[in-house]
Amino acid sequence: MRVFGYARVSTSQQSLDVQIKALKAEGVEDHRLFTDKATGSNTERSGLDALRNKIEKGDLILVKKLDRLGRDTADMVQLIKEFDQQGVAVRFLDDGISTEGAMGRMVVTILAAVAEAERARILERTNEGRLEAKNKGIQFGRKPHIDREKLKALHQAGKGATEIAKEMGIGRSTVYKLLN
Repeated sequence: MRVFGYARVSTSQQSLDVQIKALKAEGVEDHRLFTDKATGSNTERSGLDALRNKIEKGDLILVKKLDRLGRDTADMVQLIKEFDQQGVAVRFLDDGISTEGAMGRMVVTILAAVAEAERARILERTNEGRLEAKNKGIQFGRKPHIDREKLKALHQAGKGATEIAKEMGIGRSTVYKLLN
């Protein structure tokens, strides 16, 4: 039985170090360690594809946490079925579960559904917080681009800094800064 490892983070700014360290501690060798820095919302990932090409019947794939393999329940179930059909087991280290045996596959399916529901609740709470912040007047996103040509034209037309600031929706100090 060969042991492979798979680690994933959602963005390039996140680190794989904690997952890789845990997988190596379980005996995964560097050449059998596959990683992705991509969303788990689809199964088309270069590291996962490379892993799929390497595994053979009797192999074991170690993953630190359930949600590192995938985020969507349907995709997780499909991946687990795919690995199972190839005779490959998947073990999730932090969750203490494995797809070895029928009971293990059932538990993984249930946990994937629970994880998806939790992510939906987190997203719902985040959106509620954003709406509440917007209602309180908090603005999100980048600051609006200031049309410097318009600002100069208003100044040349004889308008003062206060009047320009009101018309353009910017601070008076910004008007002075841009005019200098």
